[in-house]
Amino acid sequence: MAERPEQEIPEQEIEVLLDEQRAYPPPEDFRRQAWIQNESIYREAAADPEGFWAAQAERLEWSRRWDRVLDWKPPFARWFVGGKLNASVNCLDRHLANGRGDRPAILWEGEPGDRKTLTYADLHREVCRLTNVLRGLGVGKGDRVAIYLPMVPELPVAMLACARIGAPHSVVFAGFSAQSLRDRINDAEAKVLITADGGHRRGGIVPLKAISDEALENTPSITGVVMVRRTGEDVPMVAGRDHDWAELMEGAADTAEPEEMDAEDVLYILYTSGTTGKPKGIVHTTGGYLTQVTATARAVFDLKDSDVWWAAADIGWVTGHSYIVYGPLALGVTQVMYEGAPDTPNRARLWSIVERYRVTCFYTAPTAIRAFMKWGTEHPAAHDLGSLRLLGTVGEPINPEAWVWYHREIGGGRCPVVDTWWQTETGSIMATALPGVTTLKPGSATHAFPGIALEILDRRGERVEVGGGLLAITKPWPSMLRGIWGDEERFRETYWSQWKDIYFPADGAHRDEDGYFWVMGRVDDVLNVSGHRLGAAEVESALVEHEAVAEAAVVGRPHEIKGEGIAAFVVLRESASSRDGLAAELKAHVARAIGPIARPDDIVFAADVPKTRSGKIMRRLLRDIAAGKAIGDTTTLADPAVVQKLREEYGDED
Repeated sequence: MAERPEQEIPEQEIEVLLDEQRAYPPPEDFRRQAWIQNESIYREAAADPEGFWAAQAERLEWSRRWDRVLDWKPPFARWFVGGKLNASVNCLDRHLANGRGDRPAILWEGEPGDRKTLTYADLHREVCRLTNVLRGLGVGKGDRVAIYLPMVPELPVAMLACARIGAPHSVVFAGFSAQSLRDRINDAEAKVLITADGGHRRGGIVPLKAISDEALENTPSITGVVMVRRTGEDVPMVAGRDHDWAELMEGAADTAEPEEMDAEDVLYILYTSGTTGKPKGIVHTTGGYLTQVTATARAVFDLKDSDVWWAAADIGWVTGHSYIVYGPLALGVTQVMYEGAPDTPNRARLWSIVERYRVTCFYTAPTAIRAFMKWGTEHPAAHDLGSLRLLGTVGEPINPEAWVWYHREIGGGRCPVVDTWWQTETGSIMATALPGVTTLKPGSATHAFPGIALEILDRRGERVEVGGGLLAITKPWPSMLRGIWGDEERFRETYWSQWKDIYFPADGAHRDEDGYFWVMGRVDDVLNVSGHRLGAAEVESALVEHEAVAEAAVVGRPHEIKGEGIAAFVVLRESASSRDGLAAELKAHVARAIGPIARPDDIVFAADVPKTRSGKIMRRLLRDIAAGKAIGDTTTLADPAVVQKLREEYGDED
């Protein structure tokens, strides 16, 4: 039986009530030095999308040029048909050939404070050695390799070695459980697992080898394990299966011939959650993906040789794949990579790293920004952040007040803030500002990236000129997912069944009178109050506008009169003096900012809200708490204890 579509199109369109009027044009000095300085790129890309993407692909090194730019047989696309290249060569070899081998590639810092610099020559040598190690373990083109590592340099080395061989990698976030790791290994039928003895996190050690051993109790496809010694913990090694990374690398040759890969050969599989509980193995191929991640990294972040780039994300998520590994390294930039938590050993850790390495471009999630807001301005103020020239956000819609705080307190009021919308499935950025061109509006992803056909449609598939509706991508794009690993029917049903030959990302959005896109979050985050469909993100933004609020998560709960009431879980800033009367004040504040229809029925003060390990708020759990339902599986929560705490606090609410 075919899987039911994971999102249903609502019968009514989403109403837009929040009105954000602030605007920030590009600073003139930024515009003058930007790669893109005017809007002609949009017109050129719209007139000839295939020509535009072909020009972007020319920035890569191909061993054979493509015959056709695009072969589109919905829902399947083939980009740069007949072209041959290797992702590892594009990220490493060509920089050495251009005399950039001594350029720092990765400035790495571990949570305990240890540091390491890898030049492009260092990275190339390590990748070649591991390529030879993996080939020695029987890994060949087409074999899958599972990677379960903390944020250490060995992680990008492992990914690029797989790319050099042509063995699709499946990176599993090093916070997932043994069951999650086992499921992903078995679904991909991975041949080798690369892991570590452990990883540092918030002053403790995550026992990755022990978790791996538990996962491997039922993984028949695994023939070998390579283990990095990160923490020095004494861990058991299974004879004949387990191998020490350092010992294998010591005897390996430091040159390795790359496989010539077809543009449509699989580069990696990355698993993302589904409503059925079975993770979806999102498939990305080589040529189109590498073209778009490189083009967007260059244009959106305006990256240059003089920059020090830092995407403060985990490589276990798509942000790390695209904007730590493949995009920046293909461009040959220098970047920071950090192993640990942002509040260890103190809440100024990230800002000390920005100051130490003179970071120029910083990319993080709204969840992190709201945590910084909660902690207070004294932490960034204690460090020199004057090197920063551009800021970015990723992962979910950003509240306007969080955007403004980020712009003012981290960027000193001088750095453009590019809010980027994209997904694991899209592979790279789809909607964003171009910082030398776009007048920014706090909370808006502004426009589709050049060459991207992004629209807002109603449930009938009609275009919404101004107002709320559903995001849709109406034409293929180079970095698009090529399927769900081993499940073509699920791919069709999940992403292509809502409208004919149109991709549905399951996000609601609205377009304002200036043509700007405002992403309102997942369709299942929409509130239906007295027949009015309201975006949860709008109510959350209104709450965060209040000076006492650092973060808010809004969900619907059953209401005998309105059908659905609004429950708001609120995390206060540490500077908030008192809760007395604050619930009523916040309800009135939302009513003034949006309208009486959006006034919350319940305000719940909480120390934190439950989030996935990638930092997204788990509104499904909050809806269950608000409705008094039993809580289901919480294995993907960053802190499962938060759920019980919230339930107790909600039970005390009047």
